Amino acid sequence: MATTNPILEIEQDFGQSIWMDNLSRDLMTTGSLAKSIEEGVLGITSNPAIFEKAIVGNAVYDQDIEAGIRANKSLDEIYESLVFTDIQLAADVLKPVYEKTQGIDGYVSVEVPPTISDDTAKTITEAFRYFQVIDRPNVMIKIPGTPEGLPAVEQVIAAGINVNVTLLFSVQSYIDTAWAYIRGLEARVAKGEDISNISSVASFFLSRIDSNIDARLEKAAVATSDATLQAKLRGLKGQAAIANAKIAYQEYKEIIQSDRWQALAAKGARVQRLLWASTGTKDPAYSDVMYVDGLIGNDTVNTLPPQTIAACADHCDPASRIEANLPAARATIAALADSDVNINLDSVMDELLADGIEKFVQPFGTLMASLQGKIDALALAR
Repeated sequence: MATTNPILEIEQDFGQSIWMDNLSRDLMTTGSLAKSIEEGVLGITSNPAIFEKAIVGNAVYDQDIEAGIRANKSLDEIYESLVFTDIQLAADVLKPVYEKTQGIDGYVSVEVPPTISDDTAKTITEAFRYFQVIDRPNVMIKIPGTPEGLPAVEQVIAAGINVNVTLLFSVQSYIDTAWAYIRGLEARVAKGEDISNISSVASFFLSRIDSNIDARLEKAAVATSDATLQAKLRGLKGQAAIANAKIAYQEYKEIIQSDRWQALAAKGARVQRLLWASTGTKDPAYSDVMYVDGLIGNDTVNTLPPQTIAACADHCDPASRIEANLPAARATIAALADSDVNINLDSVMDELLADGIEKFVQPFGTLMASLQGKIDALALAR
């Protein structure tokens, strides 16, 4: 049944879950998260950039920082105490969603330190530790979908830990992620262990793709005097990310039809849903809900920053579009490789992955420096 709330309509009529890409202590202490859940939010994702915004300059954390100082905790220990408490509080607020959906939704995602993204062994160690210390069944550990991260994904899934595989840009990176999840589940089956209570999402990034490719297209359009080519180049702007995501979804459908997946499904395995990330529109020329409306579809998640949630609640146009106009999506991707356009999508995706890691490393460093400054200031004031 349709509702007057587009977010609820997306979830109830089209099988897509809406999560919020934001987390701070205030969300729980003010009841804001509980209200968002009433309005349709079914999960939370976080990352180092989000925690930097949440913790730096926010007095709500001062009491816990002072407690850490009194306990002679290190900078890292104080940082983790703040983040883990936020994750635990959010997980507790979302626990009824987790129970109501039987473990499909109601998750909070927390990322291992971005500084270890190139170290498989450390990623595995930290994922185990984070899950054990946070001690909530509805927590997902975020691991980058890098060549070093995917072996960690496989082992962490095999250990029975929920995983959000993040920073996926290329279709191939999604395919590799899906098979890492499958291998992890198969390892559990081989040991005679339950696989019915493990969840995973594959976070496929969107707006950053368009921002990168649009800049290349505009540069090429400005550089040519050929009006026909200019029209072609500019006609491709704002098209690549959604087309890329639609193709990834077709790969998802093919993978879940495979014999290997069907054997796992028969033992109660949950599909690893594609999660659309980086969904805040960066170009004001585009609709502020283009990455919501354009990718609504069954068995997917869309994680939205608060402003996009508000925009969607106001004027999203719910309809299942994830499989609409597939020939046009494939034509868009093919056109980027045309000799007169000459955009190497693999090269773009590699660049975006490296940049994406840096976008987490940099705010993590800023956060730790700011936190150290706050520790020093509070210690002096004692």
